[in-house]
Amino acid sequence: MRLVAWNCNMALHRKFDALLALRPDVAVVSECAEPVRLRHKSKSSWIEAEPVWFGRNADKGLGVFAFNGYSVEPERQTSPYLRYILPVRVSGRRRFNLLAVWAQNASAGSPRKHQQGPLRRSLRQYRSFLAEEPLVIAGDWNSNAIWDKPGWRINHMTKVDMLADMGLVSAYHALTEEAHGQETMPTHYWRDRRKDGPTYHIDFVFVPTAWLARVTQFRIGSFEEWCGNGLSDHAPVIMEVEI
Repeated sequence: MRLVAWNCNMALHRKFDALLALRPDVAVVSECAEPVRLRHKSKSSWIEAEPVWFGRNADKGLGVFAFNGYSVEPERQTSPYLRYILPVRVSGRRRFNLLAVWAQNASAGSPRKHQQGPLRRSLRQYRSFLAEEPLVIAGDWNSNAIWDKPGWRINHMTKVDMLADMGLVSAYHALTEEAHGQETMPTHYWRDRRKDGPTYHIDFVFVPTAWLARVTQFRIGSFEEWCGNGLSDHAPVIMEVEI
């Protein structure tokens, strides 16, 4: 099973060839248009199964797409206050629960130190869904340990520790043995999209520890292939697990 997490930076209808070239079974795509609009603009049948999507802007939301016989459906009990955190049930050769993430961490009038952030709140809101195994959490978290401050409720490592207690680890960090905040491979080329400009590692795939031994491929797309040519300011995270 191959899972891809990518912030496409909008206009997915012009970029679906690049996404499909990764051969995903399941793709978590941030900043993509709603499915009806995608189908119309793409003038292509690349959307195989009905996606799960949410957005307040029809051109910019969070989508989960399924291919190669896989299908996705939203969890029936969802919170209207966690708009860009989507609990999704994945069916196919492998069945698992997926928490798709495009974290909107900014909150007007509430300093970051006082807010938990949407992902952390979702760990409480969807506790029964998350307790079902196996579980994957993937997407654009918009956070990293480099921004953590003592006592802040939104700290990245607080979420990492909570997920560790649930038996989940970041595939990148487990496989590379790099520490959070010390990543050598960025996923986000911020602002000017230059390889030597501001870069951050803010896109993650968290999996059960038992899956690590069955990961047959894990990589992050290169700057040249994804950002240097104008596709996005994010590179995709690609993980393949042996069924």
